[in-house]
Amino acid sequence: MSIDESARPGSDVAPPRDEDNLPVDKIVFGIAAALAIAFVLFGALNPDGLNDGTAKALAWMTKSFGWLFVLTSGFFVIFSAYLAFSRYGNIRLGPDDSRPEFSTFSWVSMMFATGMGIGLMFYGVAEPLYHLNGPPMGMAEPASPEAAQMAMEYTFFHWGFHPWAMYAVIGLAIGYFAYRKGRGNLVSGTFYPLLGKRAGEGPGKAIDVIAIFATLFGSATSLGLGALQITGGLANVFGHAKYGEGAAVLVIVVLCTCFVLSAVTGIEKGVKYLSNANAIAAALLVFFLFVVGPTVFILGTFTESIGGYLTHLPTMSFRTGVFGGSEWLNDWTIFYWAWWISWTPFVGMFIARISKGRTIRQFVIYVIAVPSLVSFVWFSILGGAAFDLQLNQGVDMNGKLNEGLENALFDTLREYPLSTITMALAVFLIAIFFITGADSASIVMGMLSQNGKEEPQRRLTIFWGVATGAVAAVLLWSGGENGLNSLKTLVILVAGPFMLILIAMCFSLLKELRHEPFESTLPGKVRRAVAHAERFPDQ
Repeated sequence: MSIDESARPGSDVAPPRDEDNLPVDKIVFGIAAALAIAFVLFGALNPDGLNDGTAKALAWMTKSFGWLFVLTSGFFVIFSAYLAFSRYGNIRLGPDDSRPEFSTFSWVSMMFATGMGIGLMFYGVAEPLYHLNGPPMGMAEPASPEAAQMAMEYTFFHWGFHPWAMYAVIGLAIGYFAYRKGRGNLVSGTFYPLLGKRAGEGPGKAIDVIAIFATLFGSATSLGLGALQITGGLANVFGHAKYGEGAAVLVIVVLCTCFVLSAVTGIEKGVKYLSNANAIAAALLVFFLFVVGPTVFILGTFTESIGGYLTHLPTMSFRTGVFGGSEWLNDWTIFYWAWWISWTPFVGMFIARISKGRTIRQFVIYVIAVPSLVSFVWFSILGGAAFDLQLNQGVDMNGKLNEGLENALFDTLREYPLSTITMALAVFLIAIFFITGADSASIVMGMLSQNGKEEPQRRLTIFWGVATGAVAAVLLWSGGENGLNSLKTLVILVAGPFMLILIAMCFSLLKELRHEPFESTLPGKVRRAVAHAERFPDQ
């Protein structure tokens, strides 16, 4: 039997697409843009109505479907593991003879850069410290050794295997259908096994519109967090009282202007260079804290927390709070799962683009394991340094935390040498993460608006970048003193529909994988030996 990808039953390999002449999808862009503008106008004209309406919708969704977020996140981990360790793990994201475009080192480095975002800067100290002084679901005495251990375990849980399994699922599906089936870099392209031609018609366009909205509000949440942390950092550096949401909105306007200028003047390469330098600077920041901080304590924190995380992972994965603790789960675990789901179109499409030629097994193991390990190291250093200050040095970190989560990183850095330099560096890091984050997310939304074109029109990129900043500003403004809660509220609401899309995507991928010829599921060396035997049967 010859290994002919295009001839086998059920493959439905699409003909090559003319990437240079893909038009703007007027339906997808028109609907998504109109809804985004309507949301911004409503929030600007009636902030109280927006805040009240989203709060009521959130209460209904978390009460009725919180269990589904929990169950689905666990399912993604199990599904990813199944694909990696089953016979499907040998299938490549591309033709059987394709090879990776990037070296393993470069590939891993780019995934590392993807995981290094505003969220890690915002929550690097804030989350472990919050859980230390307010243990999850009240299951330990505040500021106790038990609370410290539980705080790190839940932080690892929120930033470990589960979120990256979500990214792996969508990245794998998009990469498989784009590079092996020729369906293009669209979320809707993964639904051909379920929808057939309708994946390119109304139902498919609806899926892409929802993907744009998920990316828009997920990105807006990250930018809002970044703006809050920048204002908190500036206040900390200059010894000023806490700035309000108005200052955060001003920060968003300034940084979005920088983003638009970079897009208009065509200096994206400079921004990408800054992004790479930013990742190195972030690594230097945590390395400096590791060296001048409680090194042995940090190493012990990392070791014990990884053991506790792996031991309690099954229990944490399926805890819904039905017998108590649901409020805490809604504020943290459900918010995180929704936030990660809203980011899956952006991160998934990015990872798919750099993973052509990889096997499914390589993809799943590296995408889940490497960024998770980076997160574990990050939180062990930042959280461990803050823990040592409170538990061993007598510093009132809980009191500082009550002044705002956005100040936690800067309050910790202030207690160590060269604090003025490290705090200024942290503000710079967050600002560049902001600009590059808006750049990357807006490109993905532009791709979804232009039939999956890898380099969408610049005007589309600018529009979605400005829209992301406008949504973040409106959410912060409408929330007033609870601007952070407003950001969390909407991302959960938007992630709900896209969660259902991800579930359907898993079944669509599995359905198509079952049509793969047996030879494609063999290890590479075995497959080449079979092909050789077919070619030279008499040898």
